[in-house]
Amino acid sequence: MAEIPQGGFTAPKGIPEYVGPEFTAVRDTLVREADRAGYAHLELPVFEDTALYARGVGESTDVVSKEMYTFADRGGRTVTLRPEGTAGVVRSVIEHGMDRGTLPVKLRYQGPFFRYERPQAGRYRQLQQVGIEAIGVDDPALDAEVLAVADAGFRALGLTGYRLEITSLGDATTRPAYRAELQRFLEKLDLDEDTRERARINPLRVLDDKRPEVREQLAGAPLMVDHLSDEAAAHHRKVLGYLDDLGVAYTENPWMVRGLDYYTKTTFEFVHPGLGSQSGIGGGGRYDGLMAELGGPALSGVGFGIGVDRTLMACHAEGLEVAPARRVEVFGVPLGEAARDRLVGIVGQLRRGGIRADLAYGGRGLKGAMKAADRSGARYALVLGERDLDGGVVQLKDLSDGSQTEVPLDGAVAAVDRALGS
Repeated sequence: MAEIPQGGFTAPKGIPEYVGPEFTAVRDTLVREADRAGYAHLELPVFEDTALYARGVGESTDVVSKEMYTFADRGGRTVTLRPEGTAGVVRSVIEHGMDRGTLPVKLRYQGPFFRYERPQAGRYRQLQQVGIEAIGVDDPALDAEVLAVADAGFRALGLTGYRLEITSLGDATTRPAYRAELQRFLEKLDLDEDTRERARINPLRVLDDKRPEVREQLAGAPLMVDHLSDEAAAHHRKVLGYLDDLGVAYTENPWMVRGLDYYTKTTFEFVHPGLGSQSGIGGGGRYDGLMAELGGPALSGVGFGIGVDRTLMACHAEGLEVAPARRVEVFGVPLGEAARDRLVGIVGQLRRGGIRADLAYGGRGLKGAMKAADRSGARYALVLGERDLDGGVVQLKDLSDGSQTEVPLDGAVAAVDRALGS
């Protein structure tokens, strides 16, 4: 049997934990905006065949080459903890024939994703995301909808300090010519062997390099936005026009590449300066060739992934309260076993009526139980002692000012309901 480490067990390095309502409030707000736009929930597997990510995300990406949690299962199959959501969603659409119905297929997902990164603020090995994907229609209005859903989620949380950066990465008609021109430019630079290999596999990835010595050499690099086909340029103009119509502010950033290989045309990122170097809080784009790459029909798609962790950090940076401070609304304080037996039923009735309620467990005295009531954030306490039981009453105590009202035991639920409604 494995020994317990000295000092006890701790969570794995780089894995954040959340206690309380803030995290779920951020996640649920983002999900709610996706629901309003008609995106159906999809529960993705936590791990997939490794080849899905190698083929779908791109072998030249840092995600595939450096960051994936990959292992052999007991059957000798190579599987990987999901590092992102889009490839899994596309695989699911193909596997279950969802593309044979009404298009676009609009799906949303949420949950943990895994990347072996150097842990720091805003960069975790288990990150939480909410994402949406719209598959099957190449329509700039759909690109704009995806962006508007993300923007609405941030605004619903009260965020104002973020910025949407957007560009176009072109299409299949112009990517080969641009790729060749970019490779010729990169061949003249003083790059290390790893970067040269990355440039050989996918030269656009070099534009995403954050090292100052590389950024300085890239100053005169050709940019995709200057090499768009007429169709891709028209698509980009229409997306921007729809964003104007929807009231979504944006900044064009022609240097944007993103860290995944499948993006085409519309590519975007939401950034928040309050987060320092890890400023991205969400991003995504269109992926016109991904479905065919994974064995399905040649249908396009567009989507985003929003980091719940980083969005919560952005809320903190702006001093926003994103969840009610009150864990419950009513707290039961029984003084004695008989009082506890009666309050158990009353608390159950309150919960069934939609009122958040808790109870002092473990036979605490009045002082300890009232401290627990205060810590819960409850507005009211139901205090029940032996004399109250004998008289068929319970004390309804307002925890904000200390005032107390005697109400009939049989009418306690109705009394609480009236008090909360006042």
